[in-house]
Amino acid sequence: SGANLRYANLEGANLEGAYLEGADLRGAYLIGAYLSDANLSDANLRGADLRGADLEGADLRYAYLRGAYLSDANLRGADLRCANLRGADLEGANIEGANLEGADLSDQLLHVAKEAAREADNHDELANMAKRARAR
Repeated sequence: SGANLRYANLEGANLEGAYLEGADLRGAYLIGAYLSDANLSDANLRGADLRGADLEGADLRYAYLRGAYLSDANLRGADLRCANLRGADLEGANIEGANLEGADLSDQLLHVAKEAAREADNHDELANMAKRARAR
């Protein structure tokens, strides 16, 4: 479609099955939008706010999602092959069954590693607190 929806306010919009291939959605406001089975392949979603959006089964092949906000989004079964997700916020997002082959997740891997290290530190601190409590 190549539609220009840059900075559009589409909060909560029902765009199920929408054809948005190659659309310009940079900075679009899509919080809680329903984009299940939508075709967003090759779309530019740089900096778009997709918090809590439903993208189940969406086609996001080659989509540019750099810096997009996808926290708590539903990406279950989405096709994200070769998508650019550098700097995207995926905290709490459901990516079960999503195809991430060839996707650029380099920043995400660093975030996951930092989170794992933080959890390990918290686990060690809890273990030490338990030891001190038993020693009393």
